[in-house]
Amino acid sequence: MCESKNFYCWLLEFSVLLLLLLALCLWLAIRPESPKYTIVDITIPKSDIDSGGQNGSIIYALEIENSNKVSSIYHEDTILRFYYGSETVGEKTIPSFHQGRGKTRQVTDSVDGNPQVWKAIRNSISNATAELKVAVLTRVQFRTWGVKSKHHGLDLQSQISIGSNGKIFGKTKKIKLHRASKKWRRRNDRRRSLY
Repeated sequence: MCESKNFYCWLLEFSVLLLLLLALCLWLAIRPESPKYTIVDITIPKSDIDSGGQNGSIIYALEIENSNKVSSIYHEDTILRFYYGSETVGEKTIPSFHQGRGKTRQVTDSVDGNPQVWKAIRNSISNATAELKVAVLTRVQFRTWGVKSKHHGLDLQSQISIGSNGKIFGKTKKIKLHRASKKWRRRNDRRRSLY
């Protein structure tokens, strides 16, 4: 009788351990990844560089990729900002949208430059290259097997060199945006609190 009790206890422990291991593997298999944001192209029109005016625009192509095979993504309004140094050049709001599993969305649009900063950008580009920073601020929600997750905030950024021709300078033509450093996040938090 005592031996059979030990056997059943051992069998129960083994079953619980097996179920926990199975749950861990299932969680790892369906855990959603954050969407990937990539700047595919940036162009500053030659007329905006050559003219002596204080107005200009940045034409961009942004690629948003959902690499999840099981989860779709609900994007809230996405704010795309361009910086020159610590000054905001311009920003654009991409309206909220739903992105299916394994889908990629390309957004092509333009941002009107801040006249107070545009002259410095124009001078920097005509001398050699200008360093712009790109930041994306948004919140996403994942839908896996019909169940929506909580909201996840994304604060992504990257540096982009613009050559004298008004296009992305260097070998890399596609620039992936990465999570912002803590210093960058603090600056963005201060800017968000102003709105």
